[in-house]
Amino acid sequence: MPSTTDGRIVSELAARGYNADREAITLIAGASDPDVAIERAVEAAPSDALKLTGEHVRSLLEADPRDRDRDPSVSTGEVTEESTDGGAVAPVETMGEREPTDPDRRWVEIAGDVTGRSTGTGEYDDFVAVFRDRYERLAGKLRRRVNHRPADAIQGMSGGSDAEMIGMVNDVRSTASGHWLVELEDTTGVFPCLVLKDRDIAPLVEELVYDEVIAVRGTLADDAGILFTDEIFFPDVPHTFEPSTADRHVQAALISDVHVGSQEFAADAWSRFADWLHTAEAQHVEYLLIAGDMVEGVGIYPDQDEELSIVDIYDQYEAFAEYLKEVPGDLEIVMIPGNHDAVRLAEPQPGFDEELRGIMSAHDARITGNPSLVTIEGVSILMYHGMSLDEIIAELPEEKASYDDPHKAMYQLLKKRHVAPKYGGKLRIAPEERDYLTIDEVPDVFHTGHVHKLGFGTYHNVVAINSGCWQEQTAFQRSVNIDPDVGYAPIVDLDTLEVTARKFT
Repeated sequence: MPSTTDGRIVSELAARGYNADREAITLIAGASDPDVAIERAVEAAPSDALKLTGEHVRSLLEADPRDRDRDPSVSTGEVTEESTDGGAVAPVETMGEREPTDPDRRWVEIAGDVTGRSTGTGEYDDFVAVFRDRYERLAGKLRRRVNHRPADAIQGMSGGSDAEMIGMVNDVRSTASGHWLVELEDTTGVFPCLVLKDRDIAPLVEELVYDEVIAVRGTLADDAGILFTDEIFFPDVPHTFEPSTADRHVQAALISDVHVGSQEFAADAWSRFADWLHTAEAQHVEYLLIAGDMVEGVGIYPDQDEELSIVDIYDQYEAFAEYLKEVPGDLEIVMIPGNHDAVRLAEPQPGFDEELRGIMSAHDARITGNPSLVTIEGVSILMYHGMSLDEIIAELPEEKASYDDPHKAMYQLLKKRHVAPKYGGKLRIAPEERDYLTIDEVPDVFHTGHVHKLGFGTYHNVVAINSGCWQEQTAFQRSVNIDPDVGYAPIVDLDTLEVTARKFT
């Protein structure tokens, strides 16, 4: 169980701009002098490192004679094979009062946050750099499965040769005969790959979107001008993935899209949710994670001003802060922004500025960027608002991605190992020194919002949850045929990863 020392170490490292994995925290806590160990770990960290690892800390401690004989135990949480593909919708109950929680048992760390690290200027070279970084990182996951040859090397091979290539999807089009032509681009050039319409892999082509990274295996045509494709590989979540769990019974409520300031904000449902959190039934809910769109915002869609109950953006956040005060003060709260919030629209989105943080200071909520990987007592939760879900749902067949089953669209993002693979559509991407939107580490839980629909299930043992909203149908939503799921709070048991969706409308 994480101790008070563990929490202090996390805070000290965060103040120095670093996160650390669980093993690193435990090793520092077990050092003869944790304060000295913190300073040494930070001083010796690689210049480009954002997260300290157990291996890094162990090498430092082994070099210190005072710590050579120390062997602190490391807990990574129990592994469960149970998965959730649905959940009960339970009524609101208000029996009793929740018991006080022990804050010393809590442990939260945040990684992948662009806040304070944004460097992009919007120049052409910045875009080249971020897409090169995306390619290299995702190609690294695919090189374990194929023997990659660069495009320019394949162009020099003889006809009939077997070839394997990793590339970014540059174009997908149908031929006159109904076959699929997929152009893949790597750092050396572009090469065409043909997928015959009667092959078993043909349906996979319908899942492709521009700019995602895949690998192919096949045979070159006699003139070596095209690759007849036999297999397609995605970066994907390994089938062998086993999630981590908390080592005690503790729960997290995952919500999004509160939209305070809208005339359609479901204030009564929110109050019922807040009241329930004060009951004995909710005593194990110690964490509240909000995946963006705290307020309705201003000028987000046509004629939005006609549907606002609060027209000033700062007044909207003041009102949201008051609603946040209704939840128990001992909850650990983590919030990321969304497309309605007062941050830049381009992703990755930095967390709220200091003025808005000051307004939303209730319960000392942790504010981080969109997306962020939030680890709670050993369970990693990838929080992403979900703007790219619109693109995925528009591009893919309905059985693969739809608004009625938003978690299936989330499966596609996990499969592609990127939360926003397509560039150039409605979603804006900001060029940074690295691609913050790549899913480097497989999360135990993937939490999104944005589409205002409730849906959850598992993909290769990763729990995917889209948490609905707290806003009744607006005139704009009615015009585009969106029927929102209002007033739901998915509750995750962090020790089993089971999900229960509670309804408060």
